[in-house]
Amino acid sequence: MSYTGFWDELRKIPPVTRFLCGSSLAVSVPVMMKLLDPVHVIFLRVLVTQRLEIWRVWSSFFFGGTGLNYVFEIIMLYRSSNTLELERYPRRSPDYAWQLTLAAGAILALNLPLGSFVHSRALTSSLMGLITIPAKYLPHALIGMDLIMGGPKAAAVSVTGAVVGHLWWLVVYGEDGRGLSGLGGLGRAPSWVRALISDGPNVAGTGVHVIPPRQQRQPSARTTGYDWGSSGQRLGSE
Repeated sequence: MSYTGFWDELRKIPPVTRFLCGSSLAVSVPVMMKLLDPVHVIFLRVLVTQRLEIWRVWSSFFFGGTGLNYVFEIIMLYRSSNTLELERYPRRSPDYAWQLTLAAGAILALNLPLGSFVHSRALTSSLMGLITIPAKYLPHALIGMDLIMGGPKAAAVSVTGAVVGHLWWLVVYGEDGRGLSGLGGLGRAPSWVRALISDGPNVAGTGVHVIPPRQQRQPSARTTGYDWGSSGQRLGSE
């Protein structure tokens, strides 16, 4: 692939998803390569409030694991965010960015009593609260993994993300698709956010096609391979 072709493919990724994954790489890779001490990117409340090291708020959401764990985390981040931005927020990337900012603020507030240093898993868990996936209990499985691998405190951080994700869905969408009465305007991005972020790619013109499940054609009898299915359950539904 040529240099120009690489950037063309990169621009096909929706803007908010591109920012999330780019931030994750920018924070985590230098730490993994030992070019940056992790103490400079974790959330330390005293340094944020007294020394105004504001970047720690941002970096704490994008400092992932190491090795194969990090590969797993960034794939989950990309797939979850890309699905949301293309399917739930088509041509509405500013709204997605605004709601994501509010969710991140809620995650940070819930984690202050826990004294947590990293919020990347909580951020990913919050995104999973909004998407339709075959395994509706996946966030719960991730929390269980954190409990086994990191102990109760690590699991508690992931729980905050799952809580914010479910509240996000309830406020913006709800059971009837319209969200909670009187709070609909909360999810619409203000004008200054729209000025900073484009509406996102025109799906039909980028080579990325999102086909609603009801419109998907049945596979041909000649097709081989395993059909993973197109329908799923919303997280938190029966």
